[in-house]
Amino acid sequence: MNIVMVGHKYVPSRDGGIEIVVEELSSRFANLGHQVTILNRKRKGYKKFEEYKGCKIKEIFTINKKSLDAIIYSFFATLKIRKLIKKGKIDIVHYHAEGPCVFLNLLPKGKKRKGTKIVVTIHGLDWQRGKWNGFASRIIKVGEKKAVKYANEIIVLSQNNQQYFKQKYGRETNFIPNGVSEAKFHEPEIIKEKYGLIKNDYVLFLARIVPEKGLEYLLKAWEFVKNSTDKKLVIAGGDSNSKKYYESIKNRVEKDPSIIMTGFVSGQELQELYSNAYLYVLPSDIEGMPMSLLEALSYGNICLVSNILENTEIINDDCFVFNKSDVEDLEKQLKKALLSNLQSHKNIYQTYNWNDIVERTLELYKK
Repeated sequence: MNIVMVGHKYVPSRDGGIEIVVEELSSRFANLGHQVTILNRKRKGYKKFEEYKGCKIKEIFTINKKSLDAIIYSFFATLKIRKLIKKGKIDIVHYHAEGPCVFLNLLPKGKKRKGTKIVVTIHGLDWQRGKWNGFASRIIKVGEKKAVKYANEIIVLSQNNQQYFKQKYGRETNFIPNGVSEAKFHEPEIIKEKYGLIKNDYVLFLARIVPEKGLEYLLKAWEFVKNSTDKKLVIAGGDSNSKKYYESIKNRVEKDPSIIMTGFVSGQELQELYSNAYLYVLPSDIEGMPMSLLEALSYGNICLVSNILENTEIINDDCFVFNKSDVEDLEKQLKKALLSNLQSHKNIYQTYNWNDIVERTLELYKK
């Protein structure tokens, strides 16, 4: 099949879960002999790729500003896809996230699609996310409605979102979760040299630094527990279109010796952080299917998460759960975990295998 991926920011990148999903699916499709084209957003200062892991890379014009980036990229990407469909050159167009679907009505319809199938993956109800203002949120809702109206198939990452689309639109969707790669364990080398961290002496928050990840709750709870433990709190992640919020967190914690803020991490440093954490914490208000939580579980981390269904659907019995947005309950569970002498990295939990996800996605393409 000839497959086009659209809606992400840039591949290769760990900027967010969508970028990871697009790379993992695309590279595996290419390995199976399919022709895959990935439509990256044009980025100043980013290395330009024409090919990556067997996939063609095409850059789409955009303006690298939070308020304009996604909408301009989506418009020009959809116009490019429209031309390719008219030429009969695409079997599958796979849109990722709700916002980029806002121009789906511009694509050919009916017989004019020439057999091209439109597939949309909903990575979460993005209009709920705190990083988007009222106007952006409304645009994303329009994208959601366009996906419901024009997509041949919709993929959701949680049973909660599946219920949402059924109840709100009467639309049937396909539950295909994200996958996770095999964990690569490392002793603390980079993190020991850079931050003085050793095995099991820190609590790890690793996610994008955006409001909906619940970092505010964790910082408030940490104030009440930090004096009763010798462990550090490590905050790892980039800003992802929330630079002002990121800077506010950075300013808030910079004078606290019990907190280490690493910024964006990848490669061996990322693997070391997962490999040696005592506890992983994800206090989110909103998720699609959190890649960082899947990764933490694959390393055998014991996790403390908010009780949203997108988290509780995928954790194992070793994990701790607190009531969403409830700082007092988070503090209680955090104290419990810190006093429990946890044996992390003993029970590797890897339910979602990428090869299985690829097979299920291809079956949907052929449906």
